[in-house]
Amino acid sequence: MKPQNRLDRKLVFTGRILNFYEDKIETQDGKVVYYDFLGHKGAAAVVAVTDEGKLLMVRQYRNALDRFTVELPAGAKDTAEEDGIVCAARELEEETGFFSDNLEHLLTLNTTVAFCNEKIEVFVAKDLKPSKQNLDEDEFVEVEEYSVEELLAMIYSGEITDSKTIAGIFAYRDKYLDK
Repeated sequence: MKPQNRLDRKLVFTGRILNFYEDKIETQDGKVVYYDFLGHKGAAAVVAVTDEGKLLMVRQYRNALDRFTVELPAGAKDTAEEDGIVCAARELEEETGFFSDNLEHLLTLNTTVAFCNEKIEVFVAKDLKPSKQNLDEDEFVEVEEYSVEELLAMIYSGEITDSKTIAGIFAYRDKYLDK
């Protein structure tokens, strides 16, 4: 299959976390079409496992959905070049008030491949040690603990719909619990 050819990429808008571009593309049959493209610097998320085997989750209001969500602790990289494990360690401590010297890469996912390049690296954190929560000034989160079974029920009931959270929980269960 012949790849499409990007003829031009024009920056239309620069946002706080996304840049909006218009791409001019030559399709496989030679036609010229225009695509929207959202550029994102990447992010990291953490499956934070307590000594009791529960997972630390954050409950926060999400403007895009106009509701509270239950998610894995996560956040954007400071720069596109930042190592995912550095971002994961920072976000774990900032959002939950725990840190870990034991982070292991679990999976990498792209959230919306049709129009955005956001890549989220998901890590597992064990041997959690209490620290201090250090939220961003516009961040208000509650830290909650759940068993994997409770989280799966929340996924199937539609309470948890966040893709990184769903992927992280299933991958953690499959890699660490289904042995």
